[in-house]
Formats: sequence, structure tokens, C-alpha cells
Amino acid sequence: MREDDGRLVRGRKSRERIRRAALELFREKGFDGATLREIARRAGMGASSIYRHVQSKEELLIDELEAIQEEAWRRFREADDRSRPTRQRVHHFLEVQHELLAADPDLTMIALRATTRPEARVARKTLLLNDRTIGLLAEILQMGRKREDLVADIDVLAAASTLFHVTQGARIPWANGLVKASACQRNVLAGVDLLFRGIHAPEARWWKPRPVSPGARRT
Repeated sequence: MREDDGRLVRGRKSRERIRRAALELFREKGFDGATLREIARRAGMGASSIYRHVQSKEELLIDELEAIQEEAWRRFREADDRSRPTRQRVHHFLEVQHELLAADPDLTMIALRATTRPEARVARKTLLLNDRTIGLLAEILQMGRKREDLVADIDVLAAASTLFHVTQGARIPWANGLVKASACQRNVLAGVDLLFRGIHAPEARWWKPRPVSPGARRT
């Protein structure tokens, strides 16, 4: 074992304490109300010591959001069947993602609200992280175009961006406590189906839009 291995282990443990303390304070006081000094105190370290591990509370929030994103894609890829229709593959990813987001609604709410405030420092980093999700959705759509179950002239990146923002819009009422997580998931998938009505190839035999119940038409 190298001489610096002990420091590496201690550093990881300190970072994990900081992470847990930050999440607790974000939930108690909101992202804006929590300070790095308070996070350090909750983690059991001095205010100056925390800067050895993190530079800002924005960094801690982005770390958590990135971890959720990476876990969603890991689970998706482990169970992904590339022979399935594109719409079903998109549904599968969004269902996996929703399960993770629903497990931590407070963090999701913080992230959603951050993107509505462009002047906030965390907003740009959150939006950049969202761009990666859009890119991964575009990967699924690109394969669908090659398989010819999407229209040939589809703008893959624009469609992926639209998919992402449709899902974000559906999550806002849930993040604000206006609908339950199950209703949020239904709204997300309904938005995906609506978009696919315009981008699926007319000759694709697999396309069978799900029937909409009368109750779902109410505003």
C-alpha cells in the first residue's frame, strides 16, 4: 500500500460525510437556504476544511444529479433490448429514470426550480447536465431512424430535445406537490406518445398508440 493510500481513503470518507450533510440541509432549508459553512458544520468539520474536498454547494448538487443520471442509464442499458420499437425503448428509459427521481422528490424539485432561474449559478451546470441526457435520447432515436421505424427526415437532436423538455414540463406539477408520482409518470409517457404520433414512420407496423381514457381528456 502506498503512503498516500490512507489519505485517499480518508478523503473519500470525508466527501461522503459532506454529501450526506448537504442533502440533509438541502431538504431542510432548500438549496438557497443552505450554506457551505452549515454543510461543513453538519459534516463535523471546520469551515475552511471543507474546501479541500468541494468548492461550492452547486458542485454537491450537480454531483447528486449526475449520479442519478448515470444510474438511470446504467439500469436502462442493462435491460435494454435494441430490437424493440424506438418508442418502447424511450418509454423504458423514462420509466427507469422516473423511478430514481421519485425516490428523491426533494432533490428533483431543487433541480427543476434551478433551471427556471438562469441567473442562479447552479442553473448553467444543471442545464449542461441535461444536455447529456438529450444526447443519450438522441442516440436511441438515431437507431430508430436507421431501423426505419421513424420518419427518414427526422431531426434527431431536435426530437430528443423536445422529448426531454416534454418530460421536464410534466414533472413540474409533481415537484410542486400538485400531482402524485404515478400521475406524473402517466403524463410523461402520454407526452412521449403524442410526439411519436408525428415522428413514427407511417409504414411501421409496430405503431399502436395507446387508447386515451375519457378521464384523461379532462383539463
